[in-house]
Order: sequence, then structure tokens, then C-alpha cells
Amino acid sequence: MISGLLSASTLALAMTSAAPVAAAPQPAADAGEAAFRATYKELVETNTTLSSGSCTLASERMAARLKAAGFADSQLTLYATPEHPKDGGLVAVLPGTAKATKPILLLAHVDVVEAKREDWERDPFTLIEENGYFYARGSADDKSMAAVWVDTLARFKKEGFKPKRTIKLALTCGEETTYAFNGAEWLAQNKRDLIDAEFALNEGGGGRTDGKGVVDGGKVVVETIQVGEKAVQNYRLETRNPGGHSSVPVRDNAIYELSDALVKLRDYDFPVELSETTKAFFAKAGAARGGDLGAAMQAISANPQDKTAEALLNKDRTFHSMLRTTCVATLLDGGHANNALPQRAGANVNCRIFPGHSSEDIRTALESVVADKGVTVTAVPPLRPIAKSPPLDPKVIAPMEKLAAQYFPGVPVVPSMSTGATDGIFLAAVGIPTYGVPGGWGNPDGNGVHGLNERIEVKALMTMRAYLYDLVKAYTR
Repeated sequence: MISGLLSASTLALAMTSAAPVAAAPQPAADAGEAAFRATYKELVETNTTLSSGSCTLASERMAARLKAAGFADSQLTLYATPEHPKDGGLVAVLPGTAKATKPILLLAHVDVVEAKREDWERDPFTLIEENGYFYARGSADDKSMAAVWVDTLARFKKEGFKPKRTIKLALTCGEETTYAFNGAEWLAQNKRDLIDAEFALNEGGGGRTDGKGVVDGGKVVVETIQVGEKAVQNYRLETRNPGGHSSVPVRDNAIYELSDALVKLRDYDFPVELSETTKAFFAKAGAARGGDLGAAMQAISANPQDKTAEALLNKDRTFHSMLRTTCVATLLDGGHANNALPQRAGANVNCRIFPGHSSEDIRTALESVVADKGVTVTAVPPLRPIAKSPPLDPKVIAPMEKLAAQYFPGVPVVPSMSTGATDGIFLAAVGIPTYGVPGGWGNPDGNGVHGLNERIEVKALMTMRAYLYDLVKAYTR
């Protein structure tokens, strides 16, 4: 997931004055936990990095587990393209009895960020349980959810559960790497009927503790439901110049011109915008937080033009991002020799686009910010769809809130918009609203996701397993 670790930690801070809060309950043990642990271990220990792994193999192994649980071959679709044979995935279907009711889709990606053994304290591709945590690359992002979805369907099949609503599962590859083959995008564009659903459940939601894991005496202080996300788009800013000998410098310099453009970008804030989701977030989280910042959160929710509230919220880097499109320089290149005036200079600008705007809208805005015809602004492929926030639909949201009240009594449940991105953007583009589910939790430090020593609390994973099992049943009874 490239979406909301920082914003989620700020969510936790936003709720620190909320009361009461409670430690998460211990889910009841069941006979299927050993099977779940085996599924989770197999998936985590299957290398699915872009450089040396295989999502296809991981998907085949999960298909085998579903088949062993009783799924027919006709209910399991393994897919891959000839150009990307290791980037395949799986779609599984558990048919419902009410044919007029649209399906529900369970989405998870099985690819992971690269991990170097020499940098980690433990082997990143061996699942290790230690001090109440599971350690491994993908232990949290996103193989925890993928394993839970597989386990949920296997349990339903073994129990003989007959859902009224058809349940679909899509395991995909390519979420972690912008330029890689993306299975969710491919399914949306080429197999829309296979994944057709009224709505989808995905990563992006979840809880945060007060700074310590529950196993260490901490408490879960907030659970979030992701309702919408920004779109990611990269742009190249470039300047060109005839150059010449460095012994006779002139002001007309490609590097200087590019630098001037980047300073303008640094000093520019896109206008404040609110979606239905962020309006609800700032109102609810602000009321729970209290104090000057809480009051500012409520004020901006009531009036996006409140400059006093905006100025205060802008001091928090995540609130600043949640309120607008953001663009930031991330890479630089330029020149061709240390004794020559530069003939070319370029920068990559990474933008996180507020829902409703196209990549072309933002490219045009960047041109206006730079205000220099000598600086070209070009969108860098791939071009993402326009981000579309799903509605705060009570049919979707209410069951999550009801179950969260049972699992996390007294803990606020807050809708949030991810300032990052998930594969949900590709489903939304073809009319499948996608929501990030609550249920598990992490610590404000991010638990090493995308970094070293990635981990998830064992109790968090088992609680997420129980919560999501109940949630899917609630939608499909």
C-alpha cells in the first residue's frame, strides 16, 4: 500500500484526547486458526518482489488452498499475460443464492516492496513470530489482508455457508510499483464482468494505537474507514539551452531556470478542497480532539474558505495534504560535463491529486505556477485515472461501524481519505466504489511498512481476521 501511513499516524494523534478508549478484545480461538496461520505463512514466504519474485506463484498457491477447501475449478480463475508471466493473480467466486443482488468484491495485492537481507535484522522472506509480532516483508502490507480474504472464503466453503450475495476475491500484482504491470487495472479494463460488484473492500483503513502495541500495554485509539484517495501522477519539468564553455558563464542557464521554477512550486499551495469524506473527517476528528487544532478542524469542515483555520491546519503536514492537491520535486538531473554550461536540466515532480481532477488539469496548473515558457511540463506515464471518492453509503459504512463498536468499544470510527494511493482507483474508474476496511491496527511509527523489519502485531492480525469474517457475513447474509 502507498497510501496513508503518515496520515493514519496523524489520525491517531488527532484522536488522542478522545474518551473513552479501549484495548482491543482478544478474538475467540477457533479450530481454523492453525489453517489460517499456514495460509498466511505460505503467502508471506512466497517472494513477490518485482525484481526476483512471482505473484503468479503466490496466486497459484492460494488457489490450491481454496480448491482444497472445496472450490471448483470453474470458480477459480488464474490469470497472467504473456508479457508479464510472473505478475499474475487470482479471481475466486463463491456464488450467492440471490441472483438479483450484486456481488461484493474482496481486493488485495500480493506484491511487496523490495527487501535486502543484509539490511534486515531477520530474513525478510521468513515469517518470524517474536514478542507478540509477526516479522517479514509483506507481513502487513498487504499479505495480511490477502491471507484473511483467502481464509474467509475457505471457512465459508468448509462451513457450507450459502451467501445471498455472491462473494468475489481478486488477488492482484503491481500495486507497489507505479510502472509495473498492474493486475487490478488489467482486470478492470479487460475482465470487468469477472470482478463486477456493487462495491469492493480493500486495504487503506484500519486502526492506530496510542504509540505502543496492545501487546506492550498500548490501546487502540482510532479505527478508520478509507473512503476515497488521491491519484498519483508524476510530471517532468525540463529546461533546455545551447550551453557553451563554462569559462564564459551567462545568466541564461538551464539549471538556474529550472531552479527558479522549482522555487515557485515550493512556495505554491493548491487551493483548499473538501470532499464528503474529508468534510466528515475534519468535523468528527476535530470534535473528538478538542483544543485549538480541533476547533480549526471543525471550522474548515464548516467553511473551506476559513483562512485562519487553514493556516493552523497547514502546520500539520498531513492535514495540509488532506486539504488539497500537493506536488513536490523528488528527482533532479542536469548538465553533461563539469566544464560546460548545461544544455538540459530536469526534475521529477510527484503530485497527489485531489479527487475529481485529471492529470491534464494539474499539468496545466503547474504550467501556470511556473509561468515560464522555457520550462516544459510533461506528464510521465503511466497516466492514472481521475480519483473518484465513493459515497458515504450507509449500506456499506453502517455494518463496519456496528462491528467496530463490538470489537473496539469506545473507540472512534472515522472516515478518511488516503493522501496516497491504492488499487481502488482502478476499480472506481469502472464504477466499482471501493472502501478501505477497519479491523486491524498498527502503531504510529508505521510498523516498518515499506521499510526495515516490517511487522504486524499477532493480536491485530487475528482480530482483523475475526472482524473481516464477520463483516463479509454481515454484507452477504
